[in-house]
Amino acid sequence: MTPQRQLVLDAVRELGHATPEQICGQVQSSAPAVNITTIYRTLDLMERIGLVRHTHLGHGAPTYSELEHQHVHLVCHTCGAVTETSPGLLDGLAERLRGDIGFDLDATHVALSGLCSSCRDAYVDRPAVTDQQ
Repeated sequence: MTPQRQLVLDAVRELGHATPEQICGQVQSSAPAVNITTIYRTLDLMERIGLVRHTHLGHGAPTYSELEHQHVHLVCHTCGAVTETSPGLLDGLAERLRGDIGFDLDATHVALSGLCSSCRDAYVDRPAVTDQQ
């Protein structure tokens, strides 16, 4: 483990979920010479050897976290909030996928999108638009 790789792993651990750019910013605070290319290469290597994993939480860059950091991400379409829940919540779906089509779901590497409760409540409480308005 080179010093630069250790800095990248430390940044992933400290930030929890972070894009390569956020990780780069964290690393550069103590090692300014480390560039974004080094960050991408290091994250790729660390994912291949099982230290980190990435998740796509939306249309932007993937976020990285430690491999042990396992949960389902719930991403709100409207406000962008990301909440976490137990992978066990998807056990029924995982069993059905396995039984119906022979697919083994990795529920620790999933992001689901929809509406958070606040945005859903705001949408439901909005007055309906009519032709007279």
